[in-house]
Amino acid sequence: MGSHGPLPNSQYKGQGNRTRSPHVQAPPRCGFSNLLFRIGCCFLAMLLDTRGETPDKEIGLGKAEKKMRTGGAGNKMALIAALLGFVFLEYGSLLCMARGNVHHYDFVLKETNFTRLCTTKSMLVVNESWPGPVIRVHKGDTVFVTVHNKGTYGVTVHWHGVKQPRNPWPDGPENITQCPIPAGTSFTQELSFSDEEGTLWWHAHSDWSRATVHGAIIIYPKPGTTYPYPMPYKEELLVLGEWYNGDVMAIIDEALETGGDPNVSDAFAINGQPGDLYDCSNASTYRLLVNYGKTYLLRIVNAVMNEEIFFGIAKHNLTVVGMDGAYLKPIKTDYIMITPGQTMDVLVTANQSPSHYYIMGSPFADTTAPFDNTSTTAIFQYSGNYTPPSTPYSPSLPAYDDKDAAGNFTVRLKSLASKQHPISVPLKITERIFMTVSVNQIYCANESCDGPDGNRLSASLNNISFVTPTIDILQAYYRHIHGVYNSTFPSIPPYFFNFTGDVGNNTIYPSQGTKVKMIKYGSVVEIIFQGTNVGAAENHPMHLHGYSFYVVGMGNGNFDNKTSPKTYNLVDPPLVNTIGLPKNGWTTIRFVADNPGVWFMHCHLERHASWGMDTVLIVTDGLANTNKMRGQPAYMPPCAKS
Repeated sequence: MGSHGPLPNSQYKGQGNRTRSPHVQAPPRCGFSNLLFRIGCCFLAMLLDTRGETPDKEIGLGKAEKKMRTGGAGNKMALIAALLGFVFLEYGSLLCMARGNVHHYDFVLKETNFTRLCTTKSMLVVNESWPGPVIRVHKGDTVFVTVHNKGTYGVTVHWHGVKQPRNPWPDGPENITQCPIPAGTSFTQELSFSDEEGTLWWHAHSDWSRATVHGAIIIYPKPGTTYPYPMPYKEELLVLGEWYNGDVMAIIDEALETGGDPNVSDAFAINGQPGDLYDCSNASTYRLLVNYGKTYLLRIVNAVMNEEIFFGIAKHNLTVVGMDGAYLKPIKTDYIMITPGQTMDVLVTANQSPSHYYIMGSPFADTTAPFDNTSTTAIFQYSGNYTPPSTPYSPSLPAYDDKDAAGNFTVRLKSLASKQHPISVPLKITERIFMTVSVNQIYCANESCDGPDGNRLSASLNNISFVTPTIDILQAYYRHIHGVYNSTFPSIPPYFFNFTGDVGNNTIYPSQGTKVKMIKYGSVVEIIFQGTNVGAAENHPMHLHGYSFYVVGMGNGNFDNKTSPKTYNLVDPPLVNTIGLPKNGWTTIRFVADNPGVWFMHCHLERHASWGMDTVLIVTDGLANTNKMRGQPAYMPPCAKS
């Protein structure tokens, strides 16, 4: 697989097959043009083994060129094959000789029993594993994942941070780009990796299934290249999760029915284990074994549902070198703040006295809303002979409501922006969107709901609470099906007021609808997220599908058109797919709309997404075929009861 040698074995059970079962076939990349493309590549490959009789001295060719030299009619065949290999492309797909490797995985979704916190329950997982299987690729590779739904209800799977150039069809959000995969059926999804490099992840994107259906994606550098930092001795994957004693689907269903807050989780977890601060968890605490003096690369995924997380290792400094599949200027710190949806690559050197040290994750929740105020632990355990302490050393993490600690860490994030890893920050904005982010209420007659003042809890962007349709928006857009959505999502909120002060009754009650924002291909987009003090204000991790974006600015209070842009970082802002919008603050992002398709944007706190803190960006086709969305695959899950 390249310069790193064999890819490391996964630490999780049920990693998915790398070879496809005989009865499952990857979908063709396109129709007739794909056939010709493959024929061309085959001819070209055959020519590589052809031996010509023309003396090498006539041309002075190198070894590779000599192999392709056939002379006379052979030259004509070479030209024909070369044309076939280079011309018959699927609307601009990579040349056959330049394409990365292709991998195949099988994800079997089914109910499996797990025991945590003295409680045994059945929950939906992939390949009998929680967290689920790890997808490992090199930059530029292609992956086909066949999801076999052996559960009892429909599910979708999203490949978080994979841009899927021109191909939103396998992106995964329920009734946005596809309808759920019905129970008892299978669906093959194509993952097209482009410029991503580092750590991403995948997760269910229907209802609250992602609590148990998720796993990591590791993207190594292209073969022949390496990391822009010293090669670590070893790499370790740490997935932060959240355990519920109850059935997560029943929890959200009840909350949506009554209008109240959903139950909080019963524990956080590291690699599926809560840690020894919880009941019945001491023996199963995850242990990361290390050798003194060695440096380890920790790939950290926050798959938690509803809380940001402070993370640290007792007495050890961390060096953050990557985030969301892109490299950062190294940040030395004793803690990180990572939001749901984010991934971070962190170096740590085992340079303390051999002993046991807690790896700890605790919540950051600067809000009056209910949250899980417990801490998960694993053990950073040195090898060798020594007497372990009765209790591992514990890190000193910020308090759960320490907004300054969260902000101080986040503003330090900067792109590596090196010669080998350049960035291109958009400067001339052609499409500007000012978007308020709020927690709201839907009026209930006679105070009949369980939310504030007897109303139903809701959430909104620009005071519109998103309503998920029954037919996916991508299909409606592609097939011109009317009545599924409308293109009236506004570029500014309906009212301007003191967003972060005493808001009174301003926009407590949002409008509801399936409203999308149309964006012309090639537009240079700036979105200013403005947090509001409506409802229970807090930090909102905002995620955009199909793109990474530059976070050029961030601040507290109301955005000011004159002074706030003067604080922008237009030199080396971080390139991410998920960013925390500060409580009662603002964040500005920029990107070029060069990926046509239907792309979901939402808060990655699951309860907020369920309440309507979502919208959809539809980027129209460009003029050239290479700037147009790919056609619909031969099979998509049906939009019917699932």
